[in-house]
Amino acid sequence: MNFYAVKAIYRYEMARMFRTVVQSIVAPVLSTSLYFVIFGSAIGSRITEIDGVSYGSFIVPGLIMLSVMTESISNSSFAIYFPKFTGTIFEVLSAPVSYGEVLLGYVGAAATKSVIIGSIILGTASFFVDLEIAHPFIMVGFLLLTCVSFCLFGFILGIWADGWEKLTIVPILVIMPLTFLGGTFYSISMLPPVWQTISLFNPVVYLISGFRWSFYENADVSVALSLGMAATFLIVCLLIVRWISKTGYKPRTRRRNTKSLERRHAWPPNDSCYPSDSTSRCRRRPTRIFAR
Repeated sequence: MNFYAVKAIYRYEMARMFRTVVQSIVAPVLSTSLYFVIFGSAIGSRITEIDGVSYGSFIVPGLIMLSVMTESISNSSFAIYFPKFTGTIFEVLSAPVSYGEVLLGYVGAAATKSVIIGSIILGTASFFVDLEIAHPFIMVGFLLLTCVSFCLFGFILGIWADGWEKLTIVPILVIMPLTFLGGTFYSISMLPPVWQTISLFNPVVYLISGFRWSFYENADVSVALSLGMAATFLIVCLLIVRWISKTGYKPRTRRRNTKSLERRHAWPPNDSCYPSDSTSRCRRRPTRIFAR
């Protein structure tokens, strides 16, 4: 294990977070706080409590999961896609670093960012409502499991995406609706029986339910089932990453960047000559040094 390479990638990604602290930390915390204030005041005035818990306190675990899942996907996918976009991914591919070490560096940094954001939101929520964590170790375990799982998913998304549209379409059109329909602001038991059955096919339900149980010991599904679904999602992401590494899949940069590199390093033109060390005659120099 090349720990020096893992440390270099990890420190680079963490330094990028602190260089863009407003975008990386302040923006998600502020948006989640607005969710909390708006939903807590507007809906909380009509719904006093759910399962014996005040509505303001009830939505805190769901809001933390909402921020953690979206930020995990965003951080890890952007971390691997931006080097593809700029062409600097060749520095990583040409370095003596294995695929697992690259994965550990990028995913570890993205998971650390998500844990920081989740902790800040948890501390911010304590100023508005009275929080009570019944099982702190289980809460930390669910938080870490969610961060790592969705960071792996974001890493896969960043490798698969070949444009900014694909990079943003999954978090906006898939993750966000599943989160809102997964019991973030309400309990699944409040829905009609048909919609309760449909909601059980939403994997986000199990993450939010298990995380909420660690706070108030109230859950829509059993904790063992929630833990099993979260572990299954983690294993599936690991298997996909293993398949990517075993098949030799390499992230592709934009074709435009490759052509620009060819033109930049093409010297001299075909009709130009340059002196040789052994003779004064001119020889033709190939115009392209990069093979397609």
